[in-house]
Amino acid sequence: MLMLVDCSNCRTPLQLPPGATSIRCALCHAVTHVAHPRTVPAPPPSYSSSHNHYHVPPPNYAPTGAPSPYNHAPPANPPSVHGSKRALICGVSYRYTRHELKGCVNDAKCMKYLLVNKFNFPESSIVMLTEEETDPYRRPTKHNIRMALYWLVQGCRPGDSLVFHYSGHGSQQRNYNGDEVDGYDETLCPLDFETQGMIVDDEINATIVRPLPAGAKLHAIIDACHSGTVLDLPFLCRMDRTGRYVWEDHRPRSGVWKGTSGGEVISFSGCDDDQTSADTSALSRITSTGAMTYSFIQAIERGHATTYGNMLNAMRTTIRNTDNDLGGGIVTSLITMLLTGGSLGGLRQEPQLTANEPFDVYTKTFSL
Repeated sequence: MLMLVDCSNCRTPLQLPPGATSIRCALCHAVTHVAHPRTVPAPPPSYSSSHNHYHVPPPNYAPTGAPSPYNHAPPANPPSVHGSKRALICGVSYRYTRHELKGCVNDAKCMKYLLVNKFNFPESSIVMLTEEETDPYRRPTKHNIRMALYWLVQGCRPGDSLVFHYSGHGSQQRNYNGDEVDGYDETLCPLDFETQGMIVDDEINATIVRPLPAGAKLHAIIDACHSGTVLDLPFLCRMDRTGRYVWEDHRPRSGVWKGTSGGEVISFSGCDDDQTSADTSALSRITSTGAMTYSFIQAIERGHATTYGNMLNAMRTTIRNTDNDLGGGIVTSLITMLLTGGSLGGLRQEPQLTANEPFDVYTKTFSL
């Protein structure tokens, strides 16, 4: 079994191959020498409330001991080696804090329903991280999201299709190594970001983009503020309201490689790096969902998911248009319990498309 060791310089958890005594960090390039590598921490003990009994971690608890479930595939029979599908879905609502969001857990549930019922992802190959989970390893903390990202690409082979969906807060922080066009790193905010810090785009790229082998593909659907380039992919599709587009080159001047190991990565994100994404508190006729996740699912439900260009245009139209109704489709049976109306009230955010390589968005077929 693979072991984990913290980088001696930046403290990023690294996977140490069996028998190895040193490893180079993909983020800071420091070499860490290990005498006795540690296993991934174990879950904390059980806690109970006066109303029911369930497993939850105490505040700021740092679990130690037994292996994490993310060192291997979820329970049940694994999918076939070639053409297998695997997904990580994170919905972070920051419940009972001043940062609370209303729709993120429902976003996660809707996305799982879509993947299982529309795109035939096996439920056993989907990891869900939300605050509703009683398993302490299934809560969207920084440690758990990091480990789940490692799990997502672990053992990935040609023919595999991976999906990473995140709904929660996103932010930015000043970049000091010169690899960002706008001078800022984009970040995701885990449940415990105020005490444990945010997950930076450099780490996300190093964890799930760079290792992706030839013949494998990864789609990311990121419903968060400042999320345009949160995977640090080299190319951004800059599309105007008429549908015309150019690919912007976001490769860092430092020369650091931000692409894959031959695989294909395409990301849909809720807005540009300098924009914010709407939660349901900003909408008058929608209940308990994020605007970007809603528009992504609606594009598929309405038959617009033919090419990536049509998909992006449909998502933007849904967010701009004040006259759309809910419509029907395979996901509607779930979403109608979460949504009313269908108007997004002309929100001032524009979903973005980024990729590891540029392509013709109007001829390339969309598929998960």
